Amino acid sequence: MIPADGEWDEVHKAILDHIDEQRGFFQGARLALDLGNHALKAAELGKLRDEISERGLTLWAVLSNSPSTEQTAQTLGLATRLTKLRPEGGTRPLETTLHSGENAILVRRTLRSGFSLQHPGHVIVIGDVNPGAEIIAGGDVIVWGRLRGMVHAGALGDEDAVVCALDLAPTQLRISGQIATTPQHRGKPQPELARIKDGRVVAEIWNPKGK
Repeated sequence: MIPADGEWDEVHKAILDHIDEQRGFFQGARLALDLGNHALKAAELGKLRDEISERGLTLWAVLSNSPSTEQTAQTLGLATRLTKLRPEGGTRPLETTLHSGENAILVRRTLRSGFSLQHPGHVIVIGDVNPGAEIIAGGDVIVWGRLRGMVHAGALGDEDAVVCALDLAPTQLRISGQIATTPQHRGKPQPELARIKDGRVVAEIWNPKGK
């Protein structure tokens, strides 16, 4: 578990340890890290960026409550917002694949009401997606937490896209051009995967070992 607060040395180490533990899963991904209130100098943030790069990933964006960290990130050429990549036209084909290392982002934070995360590739969120938040992705959407907001996977026309969550109960779920509203929860929440079957969106128990 990566601590949200605490000394920077501790958080720095936890980030790298988490990447090392999941290196096969994260390989080639573009990361967006929420660094909370930590005020970082260029040397500290630059060191983290380089260490992430050495592990085969790209630090693409830094989210921070600290104006100095945000300014440092911008100086290093890192994004500090996640809302500028809205798909345009809805029909433009994806130009790369996940294996190229240029088409997925990892976001480690809870998306609260009013937050919009838009990316033309795959989106992985470690945290919850609250009601009033939205995710729009050209590829798959994976939420390691509760999905309660609006999600649109395959927004560029990919009907093979999927949406996975540990607790799948979005206010609206859309894959490519198909829209589904989630029924009321029944029983204990469990991991589910939603995809298009026979022209409609269906949700099934998420079984990574299945087909």
